[in-house]
Amino acid sequence: MSDLVAWAKRSVPNKHTGCWARCALPNLRLILVALCAGVFLTGCGERIHKQQSYVFGTLVEITIYGEERDKARRVTDQVLRDFDEMHQTLHAWQPGSLERLNGLFALATQQAPIRIALPPGLIPILTDAARLSEASEGLFNPAIGNLVRLWGFHSGSFEPRLPDPKEVARLVQGNPRMSELKITGVMLEAGNPALRLDLGGYAKGYALDLAAAYLKSQGVNNALINIGGNILALGKKGSQAWKVGIQHPRRAGALAMLELHDGEAIGTSGDYQRFFEVNGKRYCHLIDPRSGWPADQTQAVTVIARGAHAGTLSDVASKPLFIAGPDDWRRLAGKMGIGEVLFIAADGGVSATRALSGRLIWEKPAPAVKVVEE
Repeated sequence: MSDLVAWAKRSVPNKHTGCWARCALPNLRLILVALCAGVFLTGCGERIHKQQSYVFGTLVEITIYGEERDKARRVTDQVLRDFDEMHQTLHAWQPGSLERLNGLFALATQQAPIRIALPPGLIPILTDAARLSEASEGLFNPAIGNLVRLWGFHSGSFEPRLPDPKEVARLVQGNPRMSELKITGVMLEAGNPALRLDLGGYAKGYALDLAAAYLKSQGVNNALINIGGNILALGKKGSQAWKVGIQHPRRAGALAMLELHDGEAIGTSGDYQRFFEVNGKRYCHLIDPRSGWPADQTQAVTVIARGAHAGTLSDVASKPLFIAGPDDWRRLAGKMGIGEVLFIAADGGVSATRALSGRLIWEKPAPAVKVVEE
């Protein structure tokens, strides 16, 4: 058993734990900015080990500062191997534990619900996903996997086509919710055939948290973990804080830069990577569970979270704020405990909470920014 997997099985997930699953947002929304680049650098008097892989359907990059070459390579290799193992085990659409569970959900009815003993590792994952769904008032809803599949966003490639509105309405009427998963001890009961789990909405965040804890357990205290633009910082890069950039949603390059401090994680949800256009209208992968249609009032949302499970929260929270739109994101951010938010509306209007606005260094031309209270 690998070190990271063994550590995960020993650990006791807390209120912000998530799951390992296929990444639902395969993009580079945040641009990692480093003074030196390469696999292992000693330029500028620094030791930097940087390694990349393609996991969770996206580019993964781990940067370790200040460690000996062999140690940095060993721990990085282990993290990437375990990312791949977890990805394969809990892929939402390929054979694995989650796919088998989804197959059973499809056979259930209210009159004859399924009852199954869950693998121990899934119990805290599903429990926490349900808690996060409730906190977001259902806008973060991993139970709508059938809608994701209907729109074609379950695949790495998708066609510019609209689904049958009647089928969308049927799935919405089925009202799949995480609260329908009744977990008692190791037993799960569910009776809604419309329910299908796609946990990719916070998989990357949980992976960040688990990798960060593993690295610290190995004495690595200065690192940057980047999973497709969801980034978590450990320590510093020498005397400097880690620096990241926030992708502009409508053109190449960064919109703004900021320093990411020890234990902070940054996550973005946007309409500019996984989308298609029909008759000039953009349809992105972020589906509003209330309507069954992609949210269309937002271009991008970036959030910062901190604490022991900052990665999971940063990954999850950006999605319901994106769906909530310009009229409701502030209220929902407060309910979810997120104080640092950058919100870009569909018309390009930029808003930032006061706590985040002072940290942003805007690329030119800088946008007009509405600063709001958390």
